[in-house]
Amino acid sequence: MKILISALLAFGFVLPSLTLGAQGTSIDGTVKYGPGFSKFDYASDQAQKGGQLVLHDLGSYDKLNPYTLKGSPPAGLDELVFETLAVPSLDEPFASYGLIAKDIALAEDGLSVTFTIHEDARFSDGTPITPEDVKFSLETLKSAAASPSYQIYFQDITKGEILDQHRIRFHFSQRNRELHMIASQLPVFSKKFYSTTPFDTPNMTPPVGSGPYLIKEVIPGKSITYVRNPKYWARDLNVRRGMFNFDTIVYKYFKDQIVAVEAFKAGEFDFMPVNIAKQWARDLKGPRFKRGELAKETLPHKNNAGMQGFVFNLRKPVFQDRLVRKALSLAFDFEWTNSALFFDQYTRCDSFFSNSAMSAQGLPSGLELTYLEPFRQKIPQEVFTTPPSPFSTLPPASLRSNLVQAKNILKQAGWVVKNGVLTNNAGQPLEFEILLVGAGFERVMEPYINNLKKLGVRVNSRVIDPALYIRRMDNFDFDMTVTVFGQAQSPGNEQRNYWHSAAAERKGSRNFIGIADPAVDHLVDRIIYAQTQNELTAACKALDRVLWYGYYVVPNWYLAKHRVAYRTIFSRPETLPLYYSPFQVLMTWWHAPENRQHK
Repeated sequence: MKILISALLAFGFVLPSLTLGAQGTSIDGTVKYGPGFSKFDYASDQAQKGGQLVLHDLGSYDKLNPYTLKGSPPAGLDELVFETLAVPSLDEPFASYGLIAKDIALAEDGLSVTFTIHEDARFSDGTPITPEDVKFSLETLKSAAASPSYQIYFQDITKGEILDQHRIRFHFSQRNRELHMIASQLPVFSKKFYSTTPFDTPNMTPPVGSGPYLIKEVIPGKSITYVRNPKYWARDLNVRRGMFNFDTIVYKYFKDQIVAVEAFKAGEFDFMPVNIAKQWARDLKGPRFKRGELAKETLPHKNNAGMQGFVFNLRKPVFQDRLVRKALSLAFDFEWTNSALFFDQYTRCDSFFSNSAMSAQGLPSGLELTYLEPFRQKIPQEVFTTPPSPFSTLPPASLRSNLVQAKNILKQAGWVVKNGVLTNNAGQPLEFEILLVGAGFERVMEPYINNLKKLGVRVNSRVIDPALYIRRMDNFDFDMTVTVFGQAQSPGNEQRNYWHSAAAERKGSRNFIGIADPAVDHLVDRIIYAQTQNELTAACKALDRVLWYGYYVVPNWYLAKHRVAYRTIFSRPETLPLYYSPFQVLMTWWHAPENRQHK
C-alpha cells in the first residue's frame, strides 16, 4: 500500500485527505462527551416543559435579522429562532457538538471540514435543511449583505462544496487549528425564505429559522413574544435535552436599567442579570425579597474576563498621541471608585485577557519574546522592560502623585495649561465627549471627569438611547466610550475583529479603538494560526503587552461570577456549567410544577 501511494504521488495524483468523523469536536481533538451521550451534565432529566418566562431588555428594536449591520434586533432572536451547525459545550474550554450537523469530519491536512446534515433537521416551515441552505448561509455572511464582523470572522473559509444531498465541505485558505470550530458556529438560514425576503433589508417579517422558538408577537418599543415550536425538530436531541423548557418567552423593553430594576421589584418580569454594583448592594431589597418571592444570587463561572475599559477612539486627533492616552489613564482612581461606588465588589482588569492563563505576567521570555523581538524598535520599550500593571492610587502612590505625573507627561507631549485650559502649541484645547448608553455609568464617570478637569482637560459625558448608541458605535462616531472586549477560553479569529488594521475602518467591526499597527496585525495572525497551545499562549501574552503599553483603554474591572436576581418560581439542574452567560444557564431552568401555569 505504501509503495502504491508513493507511486501515485510521484506521478502527480492528488489523494483525498483522510478524515475522522464524530458528533463532537474540539480545538485539541479531545472531547468530554463520547458517542451516544444522553445530555450535557449541566442539563437535567427532571426538567419539565411549560409556563411563561418574562425577561427584559433596554431601548427598542427595528428589525428581525440579527446578522446585518443596519438597525437593532430584539433580544433573544439569534439564540431562540436561529441555529448553528454545532453548539458549544459549556463545561469544556472549546468544544462543540453537532446540532444541524450530526457529523463533523476534519480533514487530516487541516484544510477542510465536512459536515453531514442531520436527516431530521427542519426549518420552522417544515422544509428540510439541506447543504444548499448551508452554502447559502456561508456565502451570505461573507457578503456585503451581512455585518462586516462576519466577513472578518469567516474570511479564511474560502468556499462551501456540496458533496451530496446530506454533506457539505468547507475549504480553508490555510491551516488554522480552530477554523473547523469556527465553521461549526455558522448560523444556518433558509435559502427559500431569503429568496423572497431580502436578507439585508430591515423589516418586521418573522424569519424562518430552525430553532426551538417561533416569533408570536412583535411590538417594537414595548415587547417581543416567542413561543416554543411544538414541531421543533431537535427537541429530543442530546444537545438540546433538558433545555428551552418555557412554552413562552417574552422580552419587555424599558428605557434604562434603573427603571428596569424597579419594574423587576414590582413583578413585571422574572429574571435579571445585574451589572451595576449599587443596584446589587442597595436597590434589590423590599417586601417581595423579605417574603421570599424574589431572590438574588451569585453564580460562579470560569469565563475569560477579557478587558472592560474606557476606550479611546484613535480616529480622533486628540487621542493619537500615546503619551496623551497614558496621562489620561493616570487620572482614573479605581481604588476609590471600587470602595466608594462598588462596595469593593470588583477586581481590576490587569490584562486584555484578565482572569486567564493568556494574561502577560512578569517580563517576556522564551517564545513570547521571540514573537516580540522583530518589533523591538517599533513598539513601546516598556513591553520589554516593565511588567504590565494598571496605575494605582494605593500607597506609596496616590491620586495626587498620579495627576502630577500625568501633568508632566502632557507637558512632554506639548500640552500646557493656559487660563485653566490644557492647550497645545496650536492653541487647541484638549477636550472630548464620553458617550454612554446607560445613565448608571454617569456616577462612575463624574469623579473621573473631575480628575481630568484638574489637569485642564475639558470633558463631558452624554447618555443616549441604545439604538442610537449602536448606530454610532457601528460608525465609530464617538470620542471615548465604555465597552467590553470579551474573550473566549481559546482566543482566535475574533482577535482580528478587535485589533487588526483590516477591521479599523470597516464599519460595524469591533475595532472601536481604530488600531492599525503592523506589530498588532502580526501577533493577531500568530494567535489565529497557532498550531500548539504553547504557541497560542505565547502569542496572546505578546499581544497583551503590546496592547497594554499602547494605552488604548483605561482599564476597568471584572467580576468572576454572575449576579442574578429572579422570582422564586424556578427549578434548575444541580450542576452549573463552567463557561456560560446568565441567559445560557437560564435556558436549563424550568418552572417548578406549581408555577408552570403562572401568568
